[in-house]
Amino acid sequence: MQRSAPTSVPVNFPLAVKMVMVDLDGTLIDTAPDIAACANRMLVELGRAEWPVDKVMTWIGNGVPRLVKRALTGEMMAEPDAALFTRALAIFEKHYLANVSELSRPFTGVAEGLKALSAAGYQLACITNKAQAFTGPLLKDLGLRDYFKLVLAGDSLPKQKPDPLPLLHACKHFGITPDHGVLVGDSSNDVQAARAAGMPVICVTYGYNHGHDIRESRPDAVIDSLVEVPPLLRLYS
Repeated sequence: MQRSAPTSVPVNFPLAVKMVMVDLDGTLIDTAPDIAACANRMLVELGRAEWPVDKVMTWIGNGVPRLVKRALTGEMMAEPDAALFTRALAIFEKHYLANVSELSRPFTGVAEGLKALSAAGYQLACITNKAQAFTGPLLKDLGLRDYFKLVLAGDSLPKQKPDPLPLLHACKHFGITPDHGVLVGDSSNDVQAARAAGMPVICVTYGYNHGHDIRESRPDAVIDSLVEVPPLLRLYS
């Protein structure tokens, strides 16, 4: 585990928290293989060329609609033809609903890390920008759903990460202030959301951060596995 450079809000380890929020894609689960496969099935149906998995991986993290737009245009923020996008989105969702956990697997150390956090008494929440239609089945299929007392998907609330609303909603749900929670994620979206909510953030090195080193976003700590999270925390009482 590596400590990041100091941020504007001093953070002292171990963090005194009651709740641990964890991102899904790129943090809990390696979902890129299924997402890429379904994006390419969509493109084939549309008569378009497929993309390699490592390219699709850089597009993950801002929800399915934006990913579909990126697959159609090959660019991060470009807007495809509206009619084409509507057709493509329906095709992708059809394939992804049928194959959400075919190739996806938890990252090494995820089950062990969640088990240790739960046993230590922390309240666990999963906060993701993935739609609920995909989030619920994916967590259940891979045996992770029961670890979480709260799951907030990308369409659970009016706004999603990097907006702080999901994090603040989770704090309210568990009756804590933001400084007594921590977000574990993999992308700049997670860092931005945590900073806006006023809570510490820990990031994994292996996730989907649009091809950028997560250290550039200056999280409070950088880890290689979720098993490294418990030693960074102490249960607030």
